[in-house]
Amino acid sequence: MAKSLNEVGATTYQRIKHDIIFGNLEPGSKLKLEELRQLYSASASTLRETLSRLASEGFVDALDQRGFFVTAVSREDLIEIANLRVLLECHALRLSMENGDADWEGDIVSAHHKLHLMEKKMLSGDESEVERWKQYDWEFHKAMIQACGSRNLLSLHTVLFDKYLRYQMLVLTHRGEKAVEEHRRIFEAALDRNFDRAAQELRAHIERGLEHTLTAF
Repeated sequence: MAKSLNEVGATTYQRIKHDIIFGNLEPGSKLKLEELRQLYSASASTLRETLSRLASEGFVDALDQRGFFVTAVSREDLIEIANLRVLLECHALRLSMENGDADWEGDIVSAHHKLHLMEKKMLSGDESEVERWKQYDWEFHKAMIQACGSRNLLSLHTVLFDKYLRYQMLVLTHRGEKAVEEHRRIFEAALDRNFDRAAQELRAHIERGLEHTLTAF
């Protein structure tokens, strides 16, 4: 069955955003419609709509008379993204811990288990599934705040997390056992409904990740 125009647009958006986040489309590079049309098998109108949407989210720059470019990166931008992530994610975590029920607890147990298994694989030296590792990392952090009760907050957090992930992928290094322990401590504090401890651990986790990325940037 042929895909609808909405489905084609959504698929094109996801593919281009993925390629920006994972560095297949390099920071600062020009996004030429003809090249994109061949690469993503999408019409010029679909591509313009997609690039405009990505521009509104900060992944693409739309410059008058010059066209579309992948948004450039900088240390200052990364620091701002990390600080905003701390604010949003800690707030969402508080709401989620206040509202979360047994299903929420089950979801974070499942998400942490999947992430931990992948982290053990990474620690063993097997880095063949980097994208899956980052997917599980995202699923864990999303599960922690999923019960916050605010669609707008979750949507904003998704954009920030993707921007933060983009920087991580540019310098692709793993913090090893330290990051694994940080995830465990956040997980345990959340299950204990100890917000102060969970927020402290989450803030430290993001800030240490920022320091690590800046060092390698």
